[in-house]
Amino acid sequence: MKSAVIVFPGTNRERDIQRALSLVSHSKVVPVWHAETDLPSNTDLVVLAGGFSYGDYLRCGAIAARAKIMDSVRAHAERGGLVLGICNGFQILCEAGLLPGVLVRNAKLRFVCREVNLRVERADTPFTKAYRKGELLRIPVAHGEGNYTADEETIRRLESEGRVAFRYARSDGEIDETDGPNGAINGIAGIYSESHNVLGMMPHPENYIEPEIGPIDGRGLFESLAAALKAA
Repeated sequence: MKSAVIVFPGTNRERDIQRALSLVSHSKVVPVWHAETDLPSNTDLVVLAGGFSYGDYLRCGAIAARAKIMDSVRAHAERGGLVLGICNGFQILCEAGLLPGVLVRNAKLRFVCREVNLRVERADTPFTKAYRKGELLRIPVAHGEGNYTADEETIRRLESEGRVAFRYARSDGEIDETDGPNGAINGIAGIYSESHNVLGMMPHPENYIEPEIGPIDGRGLFESLAAALKAA
């Protein structure tokens, strides 16, 4: 398994992603600077990590979405290659048109940094097979613009096509938008592309992979990716 982690000016979670991929999925990880035009040969997975690309000027992810390397990321996704965007990476994927909708300011206009309950909406994708449908995960968030928003038709299509990956949930597993960290529609915390090979999510699974420092609820995502690519 070979992974490429895209690095923009202001990205600050690339080393966390590299460690998670190396430790959990035993992936060979290659950092790729945003000004490059091509991904490394034989790349299986592309990851856009969290941070504040270009200082979050304009809209979060708007400048990064127009970087040279993004043409290769789009081509990789169109070939069926796996792409994962976490936090700022999710924002970039939306701004680049790889995922629908947009991430806007949190409903209470505050930066939120805390652990949340995350409900797994399906367990049959390359990103989630190590989980169970409906399983509750403890995963941290750290964002000021994580409020997922889209027009009614887009939300209807995401819901009907099973493209909601994760939702913010209460401890009983129920969804309450007013109780979520950012006010996202339908509690949406992550979505898939039409082919389910591109995933964008706001929470940080790479934070929770080592029992020595806390919960390990994020390991399943990286284990799922490793298993899917091994099977392929």
